[in-house]
Amino acid sequence: VQLQASGGGLVQAGGSLRLSCAVSVRTFSNYGVGWFRQAPGKEREFVAAINGSGSSANYAASVKGRFTISRDNAKNTAYLQMNSLKPEDTAVYYCAADPWTPVVVAGKPEYWGQGTQVTVSS
Repeated sequence: VQLQASGGGLVQAGGSLRLSCAVSVRTFSNYGVGWFRQAPGKEREFVAAINGSGSSANYAASVKGRFTISRDNAKNTAYLQMNSLKPEDTAVYYCAADPWTPVVVAGKPEYWGQGTQVTVSS
């Protein structure tokens, strides 16, 4: 299983970005997908996760109402729509996957992609 995150960049506070995570796997719908982030000097933290069918999602309290996770199983791709961005959202964002979605929510998915940098200026 290989994951490729993209879509990061520099945006002003209040702006929006959409991250994409392309997953190379035979049956994408068998995997839960999550987004995590790590800011400089801080530990990696959970941001959001979605189950294989896309019917259920979980969010960290800090992003709930501003971020939306989704997936397109026909394209083997998951997304993170980030609105109302704040400077404290600045971090490297990683996507990850696991056949068992609760493991993703717990922060211990088996497969990880490389990160994409998101920088929010004030």
